[in-house]
Amino acid sequence: MKKKAMSLLLATAMTASLLAGCGSSSNAGTASNGAADNAAADNAADQTTTESNEASDNKTSDKASDQKIAMITDSGDITDESFNQITWETCIAYGDANGIEYEYYKPAEDTDEERINAIDLAVSEGANVIVMPGYLFGPAIAEEQDLYPDVSFIAVDVTEGDIVNLAGESVGISDNVYICSFQEEQAGYLAGYAAVKDGYTSLGFLGGIAVPAVIRYGYGYIQGINDAAEELGVDVNVKYYYGGQFYGDDAITARMEGWYADGTQVVFACGGGIYTSAVYAAEEHDGKVIGVDVDQHPKIGDTCITSAMKGLGSAVENALDCYFNGNWASIGGKSEQLGLSQGDYLGLPTDEASWGFTTFTVDEYETVLAGIKDGSIAVSNDTENQPEVGSHVTVDYVE
Repeated sequence: MKKKAMSLLLATAMTASLLAGCGSSSNAGTASNGAADNAAADNAADQTTTESNEASDNKTSDKASDQKIAMITDSGDITDESFNQITWETCIAYGDANGIEYEYYKPAEDTDEERINAIDLAVSEGANVIVMPGYLFGPAIAEEQDLYPDVSFIAVDVTEGDIVNLAGESVGISDNVYICSFQEEQAGYLAGYAAVKDGYTSLGFLGGIAVPAVIRYGYGYIQGINDAAEELGVDVNVKYYYGGQFYGDDAITARMEGWYADGTQVVFACGGGIYTSAVYAAEEHDGKVIGVDVDQHPKIGDTCITSAMKGLGSAVENALDCYFNGNWASIGGKSEQLGLSQGDYLGLPTDEASWGFTTFTVDEYETVLAGIKDGSIAVSNDTENQPEVGSHVTVDYVE
């Protein structure tokens, strides 16, 4: 029964990650809530025109406001238990709290052209501020920012290097654009350090696509593992692999089963729905996983010992506050990389239900967290070179 349930979870996650490519090539689609979005996506292959969402339950049309927040998904889905979902939930909460209409849009295909179409559709339907999660929006921002000078764009997990036009040329960001990324290496460090301090000595890292954010998580994880191993004087082995996709499938599940069967105790699964493959394999072999972006324990259960989290919701909320409170000039035209020195943007969940460690304590965690904040613990953000490790750590970078 467990195998059947996990197979369904895998299939659902794969479907959610692939749905963006199932619609018309002519327009972006919108959706109203989780159930309506899945239903619309299931029918998208049979539709050839704009999915304008006549029945948009998400649209709070009864709100007394001429303002509208639009959120556009990347290649994932608002049920991805990761950055699309947390971004959308933040928009919902902000809109509900402030009487502002909101709606989300899902590009019909995973292409720059369809992300541009989604922006065009959102603007045509009255969006004043558009929130976009993920580096894939770089070209769309480059092409659209000056076409809509009266619309403000908030892009999270996006860097200046991502802002290139369709010709591949770098473009500066305009005053109506705010972009931010995160120092994910800090959260990865905390997860790796905690795991080794808790007694795990055979670990794994399963990344999605090797984009900078995923690499930073992974390389930070290795640095934390190394520092804890050196402090304890214990030998630690790490397997490291990029699956090349943001969803789980049979091939990745088989690889994870091989890892756990060979003695891997815990895998940091970093890359949207790819975590489902690690979870399935872990449950089959009495292993553990580390979640990413948000606290994934409520979804995964006790198989998840912790999650390397980043403050996507906080970043979106702060930017929306700046826009709606008349302080856009303080962030417009700027790019920020948010880390612990700027605020509590990264960390591990410390509530009792999500704290899956047995010997590593919250007090010890807080000490390490403070060290990163004040700079006494340095975590490299280099994504070009593999982290150096000491004699106690062996890392197998699997091709």
